[in-house]
Amino acid sequence: MKEIIIIIRPKKVEPTKDALEKLGFPSLTALAVIGRGRQRGIASELNYDVPLELLSKEPSGRMKYIPKRMLSLVVDDKDVDPIVHEIIKINQTAQIGDGKIFICPVENAVRVRTDESGIPAL
Repeated sequence: MKEIIIIIRPKKVEPTKDALEKLGFPSLTALAVIGRGRQRGIASELNYDVPLELLSKEPSGRMKYIPKRMLSLVVDDKDVDPIVHEIIKINQTAQIGDGKIFICPVENAVRVRTDESGIPAL
C-alpha cells in the first residue's frame, strides 16, 4: 500500500476530487494548509485576495505562506501510477505553484468498525 499526498491550488480541489472519484477512489482526507516552495511565495501568482497576516513586509512581493490544499489517500501499489498521472493531468499549468505529489509506503491499515486490515480496510 502507498499513501499519496497531494499539495495543490485551492481552485483545483474539486476537479481533482471528481477525477479521483471517476477512477474509483472517492475516499480521501483534505486539509487547508499554508506553505511555500522554492519561489518563496510569489504573491502575484494568486488570483484571489491574500489575508494580510500571510504577506511579508518585503517589498519583493513575496509572501510568508501561500494557501494550498493537501489531499491524502491510501491505495494499493498497482493503483499509484494511474492516480498520479490523473492528478498531474488535472493540476499541471506549467506555472510556479502547481503543487507536489509525495508517495509514501504504508505498512498496514485497519478499519476500526470491522477490524479488517490491509487492502480490504481501504
